[in-house]
Amino acid sequence: MTRVRQLRGDQRAGWVIGGAVVLAFALMPLFRAPLDGFTGDAILALAYVVMALGLNLVVGFAGLLDLGYVAFYALGLMATGWWASDFYSGVKDQKGIHIGASNFADKLPGIHLNFLILIVGAIVICAIAGIIIGLPTLRLRGDYIAIVTLAFGEIISRVFANGDSLEIFHNDAISNGRQSISPIDQINLPIFGELDSATSLRPYYWCVLALCLVVLFVNFRLRDSRLGRAWIALREDEVAAASMGVPLVKTKLLSYAAGGAFGGISGCFLGPFFASVNANQFMFGVSIFILGMVILGGLGSIWGVLLGAILLSFVNSWLIPDVLDGEWMQGKLSSLGLNFQFSEVEFGVFGFILLLMMVLRPEGLIPERRHQLELTEMTPGELEEPGQLHATYEARA
Repeated sequence: MTRVRQLRGDQRAGWVIGGAVVLAFALMPLFRAPLDGFTGDAILALAYVVMALGLNLVVGFAGLLDLGYVAFYALGLMATGWWASDFYSGVKDQKGIHIGASNFADKLPGIHLNFLILIVGAIVICAIAGIIIGLPTLRLRGDYIAIVTLAFGEIISRVFANGDSLEIFHNDAISNGRQSISPIDQINLPIFGELDSATSLRPYYWCVLALCLVVLFVNFRLRDSRLGRAWIALREDEVAAASMGVPLVKTKLLSYAAGGAFGGISGCFLGPFFASVNANQFMFGVSIFILGMVILGGLGSIWGVLLGAILLSFVNSWLIPDVLDGEWMQGKLSSLGLNFQFSEVEFGVFGFILLLMMVLRPEGLIPERRHQLELTEMTPGELEEPGQLHATYEARA
């Protein structure tokens, strides 16, 4: 047994290493300027981690291909537009509704709720939306599930894009259409007070890091729970799972609800961070982008999805705009007679990365044990000892 495998089996060593990594992540902003661009990229990466971990519950654990995940992100963002801005300025005779709002927002018209209340509201809305999207897919499998979820994501996107003409209570629209809902209230926490992204990004970084840690904890608890085992059984063989007493309807709906809730949490955080909500943020490409993170890291692998989300997010926010579209690379392309920007073909870059992954490491960067068994020749005992490879021999007479 190698030293690495001994450390992996030692729970205390795992806690020490995990604590050191979390401490390093927490201290990182202190070594950067308050409004440093890298800190902003890290905030986006961690917000994408929350979304990717949510989608991993649906795609990685339960094996249900979801191409409409942008809908939950959109609902989380719109929750901040509804309940943390002056969008509904006519509420209560223009006096507004204020619950736990900051001193500044407390004087504004509209609905202004505390960030923690927004989180709870986004979780409830997105969980209900997850159940609604799950109902039509109960008797579907494979590509048909993908088509239904894709349609759901597009419906939500189009509804919010044209929501300025859809009136509800007291002739109020459900969105501002293609125009932004702005400004969105800054995050206001009970003990720490109001965060201000105009003067420092560090509080936002620590806030989203705390959200990531909570979501990671919930993911591990779900994976090791009875429900998590039911999801994995459903992914491996739906017929066998049903024959062993797994309630398929309840299991599928809980998968969509839990995954959608995490998407709503991320959207609810990014609303105050962006300080505006716009229907152009709800494009289909967001679903594919998050799905690419899950595939890159490894379907069903929590640590793999975390790594894949961080890498792909930095490819999008740093590698493409700052390196590939930088002066040096553009000069090299011009010398070859190529005049284009990589930002114009960014999905081609993502596709190339995924193509390399499918060829070189189809199980993902940090594969889940069962997927690693499926894609690698291993002995049956490999599930308990994932770090060791064995040759497979064939007995012949």
